[in-house]
Amino acid sequence: MIRDVTDATFEQDVIERSKEVPVVVDFWAEWCGPCRQLTPVLEKAASAREGKVDLARLDTDANQRLSAAFRIQGIPAVKAFKDGTVVSEFVGAQPPAAVERFFDALVPSEAEELLEVGDEASLRRALELEPANGEAALGLARILRERGDDDEALEVLDNVPGHFGAEGLAARIRLERADGVDVADAFEALDEGDPERALDALIGAIPGSDGHKDDVRRAVVGILDELGAESPLARDARRRLATALY
Repeated sequence: MIRDVTDATFEQDVIERSKEVPVVVDFWAEWCGPCRQLTPVLEKAASAREGKVDLARLDTDANQRLSAAFRIQGIPAVKAFKDGTVVSEFVGAQPPAAVERFFDALVPSEAEELLEVGDEASLRRALELEPANGEAALGLARILRERGDDDEALEVLDNVPGHFGAEGLAARIRLERADGVDVADAFEALDEGDPERALDALIGAIPGSDGHKDDVRRAVVGILDELGAESPLARDARRRLATALY
């Protein structure tokens, strides 16, 4: 079902609503032939994703303030909103396949929905659907490791090379099994929710970790990835890691 929005209702029906589900807005006008061709294509795509995406339309002639605000110069113009901002858009009538792809990009895949559930069965199914899904592999490996299935956890993690979190957990499992490198305090701190102490201990262990230096590095990088690039702690640790390695 398509909802007509206006200058007066746009804030509530599009901006605020898009904080709950994506909202696709069709900017159109009565005189526009391509608009009439596109609207049923949009309606069909939205109906197939009912509950996951809303569809609205705005008459550009009757709502010129918004048309100007969004710099509508040609119609039909379609804009997708998420969390109050435009995240995707196109201009002109598009074939159904292109519209379907446009909508697909706005809603989570089945694997992403299963990842949100997060239990073992859901994560295993997510990996069946998307074998390279690093977040699903990491989540499943954590469950396996917690119950002592380290070998299977490593097997799962090995299938997603390049995922920093997965590589970090795999490195931790190997380090916990290794002789000649003492990082137990670091991982204890990490489990206690103290990444700063964990990073200090891991980076401090690098000079004496012959044969295991790369896994210590991977464990550090996994923590940094979880902290995020903008974290001051991560920025400082990244600098100290480079110094310790080189």
